[in-house]
Amino acid sequence: MKTCISNEMKRYNHLVSEIDAVYHEISLNLGLSDSAMKILYTICDNGDSCLLQEISRRSGVSKQTINSAIRKLEKEGIVYLQSVGAKNKNVCLTDEGKQLAKHTAIRLLEMENDIFASWEKDDIEKYLELTERFLTSLKEKNRNL
Repeated sequence: MKTCISNEMKRYNHLVSEIDAVYHEISLNLGLSDSAMKILYTICDNGDSCLLQEISRRSGVSKQTINSAIRKLEKEGIVYLQSVGAKNKNVCLTDEGKQLAKHTAIRLLEMENDIFASWEKDDIEKYLELTERFLTSLKEKNRNL
């Protein structure tokens, strides 16, 4: 079965793959696994803690992978879990975790901020608008599968 993929979609897929590869390389260069970086990144993007279910949702990583990575980070003294209500848990950075995050996830967030700071405001808005439009359309098409 031959599938016709537009040149634009091929280019988009290539760019997404290349971006993912750069994020992977950044994680390795900073001494973290991809899942540990995503956990620290999501926590830092949220403050000093984040709901466990929110980390899984926002990172796009499976709950099982996130849970395994969090257990490892707990053993290393980087994070601890705090009960929030009957079913929810908050993933919190320890002091050691805050130091690690400062040298890893926060550096990545600063790199991303620097990139946007170098762009024209209109370009940033257009990029975000088109990305959001693509996401909304993809979600809609997924609902109609």
